[in-house]
Amino acid sequence: MTANRVPTRALEAVGAWLLGILWILPLIYAVWTAFHPPAYATRFDIAAPLTLRNFAAAWHAAPFARYLLNTLILVTLVLGAQFVLCTLAAFAFARMTFPGRDLVFAIVLLQLMVMPDVLLVGNYRTMAQLGLVDSILAIALPYLGSAFGIFLLRQTFMTVPQPLDDAARLEGCGVLARLWRVYVPLARPTYIAYGLVLVSYHWNNFLWPLVITNSVTTRPLTVGLSVFASTDQGIDWSIISAATLLTSAPLLVAFLLFQRQFVQSFMRAGIR
Repeated sequence: MTANRVPTRALEAVGAWLLGILWILPLIYAVWTAFHPPAYATRFDIAAPLTLRNFAAAWHAAPFARYLLNTLILVTLVLGAQFVLCTLAAFAFARMTFPGRDLVFAIVLLQLMVMPDVLLVGNYRTMAQLGLVDSILAIALPYLGSAFGIFLLRQTFMTVPQPLDDAARLEGCGVLARLWRVYVPLARPTYIAYGLVLVSYHWNNFLWPLVITNSVTTRPLTVGLSVFASTDQGIDWSIISAATLLTSAPLLVAFLLFQRQFVQSFMRAGIR
């Protein structure tokens, strides 16, 4: 048994390393190209000179400061709205009793079976009728609620011991007070895990922002980068790689700083 496990573990280790190398190769290429002159974009030379001109050229070639501000506003808006709405809905489904609760929860879960891309046309028509086309609110509005967030928080709230809720009730806490003082603190790992996934998704979301935005004042980073890298402006892989690193740097830095909390929050939240 032990002799058979050694080759298996060795193969698993080799496979993991190969997958890791394949995953990081594009990032390595982007870093190499961004910090070297265009002449070395496809030529690997250890003696190649380093330069920061690609970052300066990328920063001045596109309004990245505006794109970054738009993205921060978008992510903050979606994160705050989902935390509030999903918390209230999850608490209602977990601890409150009302007619048709299970049926309504099943309808909410149906959203998990619908890909957001299927709703592009319908969402665009709705935003046009509301006069919100080409606005940050139009990008965020279809994502202010989340069936996955409701389901995840409901499952977490259901694990909170009922005696804690009863004790808070005896102390005179109302519904919102019990939610804020008992349930939300105990669900902190879930909020961290879900918040990290949420920020990453909307930071990198591309298709819906591309459809609904038309101007620099509303484009997030991903859409701005795609417009910046369009063929009509010419393709300079060094500048494009520098722009890509400028776009992804905040997420990369955040992950490197909080990778331990990231993994621990997922483990404690019970996400599989």
